[in-house]
Amino acid sequence: MFSKILVALDSSGVSRNVFAESVSLAKQNNARLMLVHVLSPVDDGYPSPIYPGADSLYTSLHTEAVKAYARQWEIFEREGLELLKSLANQAIAAGVETEFTQNVGDPGEVVCRIAESWNADLIVVGRRGRTGLAELFLGSVSNYVLHHARCSVLTIQGHIHEPEATSAEKDLAAAQ
Repeated sequence: MFSKILVALDSSGVSRNVFAESVSLAKQNNARLMLVHVLSPVDDGYPSPIYPGADSLYTSLHTEAVKAYARQWEIFEREGLELLKSLANQAIAAGVETEFTQNVGDPGEVVCRIAESWNADLIVVGRRGRTGLAELFLGSVSNYVLHHARCSVLTIQGHIHEPEATSAEKDLAAAQ
């Protein structure tokens, strides 16, 4: 049914489930995987530039800030590639033909663009369960992909935070 499965990954815990489900699907369908990680400002660990200003008094401070940012970016990029290499090796060890790519940009747009150029039959993406203002300001990669992908999309639900039980509910549960 599916021969080329694109797997959208980030550094969140949801990605472990996305990866596991994708490997399982690939094995069942004798499909290839393309692991995709997008370096984006919404990722944990994304380096924030520090700009001390253009005043000549701060020229050495500005140079050091730029160098520090470049080092942070290098680490961020390397960590993403190491994650991809590790997961690709796991998939290959499981008998699934796998390749990977890391890009910079808007995650939803990049995932859809790569899926189209790679001729993916299916995109597997995680869903963190953001709602309301968090989704409005941070966006939803899974929502974007669902509405813009030219192939099928499978969303893997992340952990849904349930409200903590009241003390009366806890006492009732303990009594049972």
